[in-house]
Amino acid sequence: MSEVKSRPEKKPMTRNDEDIDISSYQYEGAESGVMEDLTQLDEQERQQLLMAGVDVSGKDRSGTFLQMDHSNVHCSSCIPGVEVLDIHQALSKYDGLKEYYWKAVDPDKDKYTRAVADKTHGGYFIRTEKGAKVTNPIQSCLFIKGEKVGQNVHNIIVVEEDSELHIITGCAVSHQVESALHMGISEIYIKRGGKLSFTMVHNWGEEVHVRPRTVGIVEQDGVFLNNYILLKPVRSAQLYPTLYLNGKGAVATSNSVIAAPPGSYINSGSRVVLNAPETRAEIIARTITTGGTIINPGHLVGNAVPAKGHLECKGLILKDGIIHAIPELEASVAGVELSHEAAVGKVAQEEIEYLMARGLDEDEATSTIVRGFLNVDIMGLPQELQDAIDQTIQEAGDEMF
Repeated sequence: MSEVKSRPEKKPMTRNDEDIDISSYQYEGAESGVMEDLTQLDEQERQQLLMAGVDVSGKDRSGTFLQMDHSNVHCSSCIPGVEVLDIHQALSKYDGLKEYYWKAVDPDKDKYTRAVADKTHGGYFIRTEKGAKVTNPIQSCLFIKGEKVGQNVHNIIVVEEDSELHIITGCAVSHQVESALHMGISEIYIKRGGKLSFTMVHNWGEEVHVRPRTVGIVEQDGVFLNNYILLKPVRSAQLYPTLYLNGKGAVATSNSVIAAPPGSYINSGSRVVLNAPETRAEIIARTITTGGTIINPGHLVGNAVPAKGHLECKGLILKDGIIHAIPELEASVAGVELSHEAAVGKVAQEEIEYLMARGLDEDEATSTIVRGFLNVDIMGLPQELQDAIDQTIQEAGDEMF
């Protein structure tokens, strides 16, 4: 009888497995002055911001916020109906923001939230006026320029009743940075009838660790479109935004587009809790690995009827690496409608051969299929922003082959 030899098991790390030594980063000494004109940044830095979705010219934007290392260097709002402030200014102006500050996220949730609560370098406060329709997006960037910098930020967004807001928030490091740690708290409140599209584009580095913590609360007839895009290398990222639909008729959609090259470890998913009747939620994730690890949990919780939710996790392993999709459905009352679809696999050979028969070589055919897989229609985004995201996906797809 021949000996059966099994392959070594690849064990993906589970949530919270990566424990970062936050004391090894610098939290003082990386302050910068105010920068009125962001076009003063050098060409490489402007390009880094652009790849995170931020146009330094401010063209067709309703406002801009830039945090650089430990300082707010630029904050502006171009139109009436929306306020953009540094979080420290907002705390001073609004008597500590008692309705919102640390009301959605527990400061003692973990050591990363505790670190931000103990020392906050900055972050933004964005609030619409009741009934305002802000069509051009607000853009923000949390930028790390110094080596071994630890950046702690706290963001608060308030979408008042019957108002509409688009935000694109990019996070990036300078091309000179090899190692850094970003920790960010985001608390998002959508009032009755309010609508928010929130798109986060991450553009980190190969030795950068990232620990955002995000909670959104949506009231009656509110709409929250949450989009996350990560196509560049990162040492580790751990995200798990949670959205609570607390008002009748509230709606949430969460889209994620993630690529993991070798050396990247990404633990990114979404959770939506349907706490009120006539609420709806959708979680869509597209993941690709070319050698990195992706943990992709998705969790729908139904606590009221009627309520409906769908969860979709799809992944492609192109060369090597691990994708661990974890769809979860949880209902506490009869009549809730929750569904999921999950698949992890490879590019179908017949699709490659189909395109090769029409004149593409194998790499071109595979790249075309991958770009199509990553392209997810993000409902509610301005066309210009959607075009910029499509361009980023195009460039990322080309770099893989």
